[in-house]
Amino acid sequence: MTILDGKKVSNDIKEEIAEHVKAMVSKGEKVPHLAAILVGSDGASMTYVSAKVKACERIGFNSTLIELPEYTSEEELLDKINELNTNDNIDGFIVQLPLPEQIDEQKVLMAVDPDKDVDGFHPVNVGRMALDLPTFLPATPFGILELLERYQVETSGKNVVVMGRSHIVGRPISILMSQKRKAGDATVTVVHSRSKNLKEITKEADIIVAAIGISEFLTGDMVKEDVVIIDVGITRVPDQTKKNGYRLAGDVEFESVSKKASYITPVPGGVGPMTIAMLLKNTLLARERKSHRD
Repeated sequence: MTILDGKKVSNDIKEEIAEHVKAMVSKGEKVPHLAAILVGSDGASMTYVSAKVKACERIGFNSTLIELPEYTSEEELLDKINELNTNDNIDGFIVQLPLPEQIDEQKVLMAVDPDKDVDGFHPVNVGRMALDLPTFLPATPFGILELLERYQVETSGKNVVVMGRSHIVGRPISILMSQKRKAGDATVTVVHSRSKNLKEITKEADIIVAAIGISEFLTGDMVKEDVVIIDVGITRVPDQTKKNGYRLAGDVEFESVSKKASYITPVPGGVGPMTIAMLLKNTLLARERKSHRD
């Protein structure tokens, strides 16, 4: 059984990007600039955003963090997005989700300039992805593809089951893995909480992407021998043996599933670090595209 070490691979990618940035600086080119908007003080969101800012510093990107209070109105947020859309110094930006309930998430995603949408959530970029045109791929699915590629996991003709149908992970990864690409060319089935005969479907899978949002949902009796497991979930599970009173668990019951798996991502340290690395990759791409247009 091989651990798909997202932490290690993401560090490799960051080093590659840092080298690229050094070369840009030596040629007198502008370095990439990523901005992030954080509305409110959701603990997980604050952790994610600060990790993204730290990663920018480490690889030589410029970064801007815009923190807005929980009571920010939709109009105020849309004004801020418009400012970033028209700010020539910003190459790409993200609006950290989830947003407070007074703000329509869909309206916000639509307001981001597709050329600066390094999260890959704008309908224009989702459409380009579905048609296999050059675009920003959503960071988590992009990270999964990269992980499979770098570990040379064979996907062509394989039976892939994607658990979950979210716009952020499930749906895009199902499209990407069915396309003609290195980590693709697979036969893809999407299942979700309403799917019948779930166990029968997962037992046939060569590769399972678990993004169903229920901790330790996928158990050893639901998978076959030598399955490849990509665990996207991350939940705090109460655990009195830990000092802080909880442990982090994925959507996969690691203990039983890892006994059968040929490859498996750990939680934490699997898909999570890859998401940040691919966001940086998208920001570099945004900067390069911009310099070609200028």
